[in-house]
Order: sequence, then structure tokens, then C-alpha cells
Amino acid sequence: MAGTQPIFNIIAMAHMVEVGDKAPDFQLLDTELKPRRLSELLNKGRPIIIVTFPAAFSPVCTRELCRFRDSMAVLNKANAEVIAISVDLPWSLKAFKEANRLNFTLLSDFNREMITKYGVVHEDLMGLKGIAKRSVFVLDPSGTVVYKWVSDDPLKEPPYDEVIMVANAVNLQSRLGGGCS
Repeated sequence: MAGTQPIFNIIAMAHMVEVGDKAPDFQLLDTELKPRRLSELLNKGRPIIIVTFPAAFSPVCTRELCRFRDSMAVLNKANAEVIAISVDLPWSLKAFKEANRLNFTLLSDFNREMITKYGVVHEDLMGLKGIAKRSVFVLDPSGTVVYKWVSDDPLKEPPYDEVIMVANAVNLQSRLGGGCS
């Protein structure tokens, strides 16, 4: 249609979420086709770790999400909830979750709503347009971004120990009753 732009052509207008920002709300489908809203997850009063990844079943994404799976005991001690998001369909994410025994929520951003709001869209990755960049955002219980890591290199994995350290600090700060800003 003349005058319309695909979402991946307008990402230059998207603002990348920064530390100190209130995390933009979103609603996406989980692997059971249940709509999940960030604001509802934040109502649990826990730190939220949002992980975006380019594609289910790709080697680096599989390694990354399995590393988060293997870190869940430590992240549970930090009272953190992990949410992993890609543009894959919910059914693909369900198969990916089952194949890798992932023990956290996977959400489908098939319509690119979240990755556009957060400014983590690959314009063109080896001919694939509009997929998620690999990123991690840690939110405090009020929904403020307290940590951000984004990579333009899809082969680079996040600093897992740093993410765990931040989740622990957010949990401690919220237990002590202070803000984390």
C-alpha cells in the first residue's frame, strides 16, 4: 500500500529504552496463547529480567536461553522473573521451550510491538528483517529500567554474571524498602 511503511522501516523513529526510564508496557502471547501484560507481571512486586533474542532454535539463542535456564536457581533466590521474547510464533516458542526444558516464560512478539517500543529491532540480519536484537533489561518492581544490555552482534551473549548481580541488588534494595533508581 502506498504511504505505509513496514515496522522495520520506522525503527529509526523508535526510542531505545534507557536506564532510568519507565519500561513501556506491552501485551504479548505466551506459549499457551495466553495474553501476558508486563504491567500485570510487575504487580507481583518482583524484579523482572526481559531477554530479547533473534530466533528460537538458532545455536546462540539456544545456548543463551539454556544458560538462563541453568541460572534459575540463583535468579529465584533474587526473586527475579525471567521473560524471554522473540518474534517467533507462539507455537514455535512452545516447541523451543519444551525441547530445551526452559523454566521461564517465553512470549511471542510476532507483530514487533515490544521490540519496536524498546528500540531493539534488527533492520536486516542476514536478510531477515525486523527481528529482535539480543538484549537484556532488568526492571525493578516499580517498572523502572535499572540495567540495559543490547548487542548489534547476534553472536555476542549477555554478561550473565552481571545480570545476576543486578537482579540480586534490585531484590535486596526492594526488600530494604528503598527504590532502585
